[in-house]
Parts: sequence; C-alpha cells; structure tokens
Amino acid sequence: MFIGEYQYSLDEKKRLSIPAKFRQQLKKKVIITRGLDGCLFLYPEREWKKLAEKLGKLPLGRADARGFQRIMLSGAMEVTLDNLGRILIPDYLKKYADLKKRVVIVGLYNHIELWNDKRWEEYQKKSEREVGNMAERLSQLGV
Repeated sequence: MFIGEYQYSLDEKKRLSIPAKFRQQLKKKVIITRGLDGCLFLYPEREWKKLAEKLGKLPLGRADARGFQRIMLSGAMEVTLDNLGRILIPDYLKKYADLKKRVVIVGLYNHIELWNDKRWEEYQKKSEREVGNMAERLSQLGV
C-alpha cells in the first residue's frame, strides 16, 4: 500500500528518486501515464494490468470512454527503476505535468502520483477547504 507525501528533486539527468519505502512494492518495472488534475500516475505492473483491463472494457460507442482510454493508455510508458531507485520520466509526461526541479510524490493506496510542487500546493489548499463537502458527498456513496 502506498501512503504519504514526499518532496524530491529531479537530478541533473532528469531522473527522479522514488521513496525507498515504495520501491519494494513497485519492483523493477512500473507504468507511468497521464493522471488527473495535471499530475502523473505511477503504477506497479500488476495494478496497471487491472486498470488497463477495465479501461479496455469501456464502451467504444461513448466519446467520453474513448477519450479517457486514449489519454490513459496512449500516454502510458513502461519505465524501469535503476539500482538506486530512480526513474527517467519521458519528456512528454514531464511537460504534461509541468514537472520542474521539485516534485511531490504522493502515495494513494494502489498507485503513486507525481506533482509539480506548486500545483500540488494549490490543489491541496483547495481540497482542504472543500473536505467537509467532499465527505458529505462521499457519504451518499457509502464511504
């Protein structure tokens, strides 16, 4: 399970170290793709397979389903953790998430999100103001 929030920096070769406590769960191969809200999603291979299977079953006759499949699947790239637990993020994904020097790594149960530090700060402030309303809406779903 991935939980917690960590601040890391891209190194001079544009590699990102993954927190040590996440590395064992990720193994060597991970899948990175466009995420929601301007971040990147990082999945262990086994979790990605589950998600990709669900995405593959979405109805092709629905424009929103096709669009979501395209964003998630076409943006996906298999990357390998090196011996020091670093990954090289493809340029098109760095651009999508506006990743600069500082990156926030967020553990979210079965996947990890990578955020531009400023964008994460803004998102977090907005979410913290809305957390009561979110909880109320989620209670209607049984959460």
